[in-house]
Amino acid sequence: MVSSKLKKQFEAAVTGFVKPLGGLGITPNHLTILGMALAGVTAYMYTRVPDNRDYLLYSAGMFIVSGFIDAIDGVLARSTGKVTRFGGFFDSVADRYSDAIVYSGIIAAGLCALWAGLLALFGSMLVSYARARAEMEGVNMAGIGLAERAERMIFLALCTLAAYWYPQALNYGIIILAALAHMTVLQRSLHFKKEIEKN
Repeated sequence: MVSSKLKKQFEAAVTGFVKPLGGLGITPNHLTILGMALAGVTAYMYTRVPDNRDYLLYSAGMFIVSGFIDAIDGVLARSTGKVTRFGGFFDSVADRYSDAIVYSGIIAAGLCALWAGLLALFGSMLVSYARARAEMEGVNMAGIGLAERAERMIFLALCTLAAYWYPQALNYGIIILAALAHMTVLQRSLHFKKEIEKN
């Protein structure tokens, strides 16, 4: 909801230094791959937390970097005129992989209750699926729901930081994320129903 409203402001703020990357031969797909790779690094860092809680700080930092890289691939595509149907598809698929990888790292490390981690993972996938499926039917889902991907990522990074001082913060954060994700799926489902019934 918030991320959709701030998207234009974010793009305007970063276009100035993102656009020159195209002149260096960097493509939007390169950034998409890099973002997914950094998500893998983030997941690995989460698995190191049980042995060294300093990795909570590293995980949060890497997660933010990964999310930022993921956010600017579309900016690079639009600012350099390299928007393609495949690029949009690839970015969407990579986002799902990145989410699944990070949640899997948290679950594998035992940093949250198994049921909560799985619910958050499933919810994350279904939020995106609900949007994709609705937009296939011509119903716009931008800004619909409590927790879009950017908001979930920021919240998870903050919970990870908080867990450095309060270990249960990440577990509670995952429970909240699971609830928000499934509430978002419900909101999108109801919005879809409302929109198609207008016709």
